[in-house]
Amino acid sequence: MKTSWRSASLVASAAAVLALTTACGQDSPPAASQNVGATAAPGDYGNIGSGTAGAAGTATGQPAAPSASSPSNPAGKLSVSTAEKVGKVVTDSLGLTLYRFDQDTEQPPKSNCDGDCAKTWPPVPADDAEAGEGIDKALLGSVTRADGTKQLTVGGWPAYRYAKDVNAGDVKGQGVGGKWYALAPDGKKAQGGAGAGAGGGEAVQAGLSTRNDPKLGEIVVDKNGMTVYRFKKDEAWPKPVSNCSGACLEKWPLVEPVDFADTKGIQKKGYMIFDRTDGKGKQQTINCSPIYTFAGDKAPGDTNGQGVGGTWYAVRPDGKLVGASE
Repeated sequence: MKTSWRSASLVASAAAVLALTTACGQDSPPAASQNVGATAAPGDYGNIGSGTAGAAGTATGQPAAPSASSPSNPAGKLSVSTAEKVGKVVTDSLGLTLYRFDQDTEQPPKSNCDGDCAKTWPPVPADDAEAGEGIDKALLGSVTRADGTKQLTVGGWPAYRYAKDVNAGDVKGQGVGGKWYALAPDGKKAQGGAGAGAGGGEAVQAGLSTRNDPKLGEIVVDKNGMTVYRFKKDEAWPKPVSNCSGACLEKWPLVEPVDFADTKGIQKKGYMIFDRTDGKGKQQTINCSPIYTFAGDKAPGDTNGQGVGGTWYAVRPDGKLVGASE
């Protein structure tokens, strides 16, 4: 009877471990990957502003990319990007989205955005614009503005940037005033919800979803479009444990629970919440790993937390780290 009891006990223990492995473990060890983010100065928590800069920027301490609002910004080689909830859009050499204005005309091309309008929506110069991958060069042209400068046209429509787009991949101008829309590669309006602005309601974003970052690839973002991160010193198996508390949480705010029905593109396996041991309530996980945002990210699209301290990394939709081995 003792042998039978021990055997039954061992079987039960093995079953419990197997259940935990299925819930919070991984099917197989993740393959090592190239470090995408620059490593910041030593330190587990990192300093706000450390790590890599926003998607359109460079590492901290390096000159930032020219502002989108600069009227002298060259367009360079145009390309096609896929924006969340908007679809395929034309971007310039910095990855900034190009827009069209409903009050303009395409035949013949004419811009009706001058003065203060052109400060908010800087016209894209035509001089050095060239077609990159996904762009039909036959659709590129120019129109002479009232001040004599040449403005780029796509499919006959004058092209603009939006002053509030500060990072590659931003599409904050989509639907503003019900008259401004991102340019699709064929010169038509990019499809998608309206953006913030007078007369345009803001598109509703899922509690957690994904964004295609120009440098990091597909990463998880929260309902505000802010990048989501993981801390390498946390634990996921056999149960989630956060090793970021106190001052750490001030720099890396925890992601509160998000119903899985309010997610888009996130892996369901291991999607769970857990009770923190420091009295800060419940925290969301992806593949059982606790997730956070970064106080040093000031706008949607920023990835300033990537690589901070060699311990903080953006998150893939399956919960794996971006640019670091587990």
